[in-house]
Amino acid sequence: MKEYGVGIIGFGFMGKAHTYGYKTIPLYYQDLPFRTKLTGVCTAHRNTAEKARDLHGFAFAATDPDEILFNKDIDIVHICTPNAFHKEMVIKALQAGKHVYCDKPLTTSYGDAQEILSVLSSVDVVHQMAFHNRFFPAVMRAKQLIKEGRLGRILSFHAAYLHSGSVDPHKPIGWKLDSALGGGGVLFDLGSHVLDLIYHLIGEYQSILASNTIIYPRRPAPDGRMVDITAEDLCYMLVKMKNQSTGIIEVSKIATGTEDELRFVIYGDKGAVKFNLMDPNYLDFYDNTRPDKPIGAEKGFTRIQTVQRYPEPGGSFPPPKLSIGWIRGHVHCLYNFLQCVHEGRQADPSIREGAYIQYVMEKAYESNEKACWITL
Repeated sequence: MKEYGVGIIGFGFMGKAHTYGYKTIPLYYQDLPFRTKLTGVCTAHRNTAEKARDLHGFAFAATDPDEILFNKDIDIVHICTPNAFHKEMVIKALQAGKHVYCDKPLTTSYGDAQEILSVLSSVDVVHQMAFHNRFFPAVMRAKQLIKEGRLGRILSFHAAYLHSGSVDPHKPIGWKLDSALGGGGVLFDLGSHVLDLIYHLIGEYQSILASNTIIYPRRPAPDGRMVDITAEDLCYMLVKMKNQSTGIIEVSKIATGTEDELRFVIYGDKGAVKFNLMDPNYLDFYDNTRPDKPIGAEKGFTRIQTVQRYPEPGGSFPPPKLSIGWIRGHVHCLYNFLQCVHEGRQADPSIREGAYIQYVMEKAYESNEKACWITL
């Protein structure tokens, strides 16, 4: 049986999430034709790298990413570092002939993304972005319904990704609000996910009008110093798509009372779908072709019980009727990548799609700066 060596660069929150995937995939998916080995883990500090190695069974720990990138026993490299380090790591991994799984966003600028694209054309490896929200059964079912034409012509949509983690002005900032680490604000952090999801479901963007807000111009650093904030807390986008639909997209870390609320509603002339990540077991579908007489007949939103009904070889553990959670989307996203690596075909969403979302975000920033519509 083919075994793939895995190296993970960066072991913060996302490094742990990716590692969880490797540890659980053999349970979620039965009789896989391949297996993986957690070979190397790299962090900036020796003690955290060694702790990750000892707790999670990596073969070795490192503080130099090159020990991962150029190790002959490693076939797959995960990029889980702060955004500012993505470009260098991705390019080195591609040039070293590694399959690459990169956390979002791809880079800190579209210029950097273009440098990565120039390398992609000369390598033959599998690559994927960790846009895991595509991989919930409810979202997968929404994609099916749209592809089957059940919504007809898409007319309009609303989408939002809402957190409340930046409401407190006294909370010390993390790296995502540190411009030196390429945090990029809420647009990079949450916007990349929701922009990708709408792109995945509806198609390419045509034009964008964006407005960003920094709610507190100064915040405390971890050491207590007050620092200037350049990363936005809130972004509203009015977008027009190439299929002629129009939508409103909101991303916020100052949405008081929310936790991790990713939601969308898409309206077509034949039907509509709506989803909320805080209620992930269901997709609501409205069939506008059904009769409404007598007394409404059976017309109305139908709640589809997607729960954990993944296609084989998934969907048997846990049983498909048991409630799904946030981490399960990450696991299926990783499984999709590994399956593509083993079968030698390009994964979706690819790094090229990650570069496209980087381009859309750059145009959103341009729109905010110029206070006008920007054509993509």
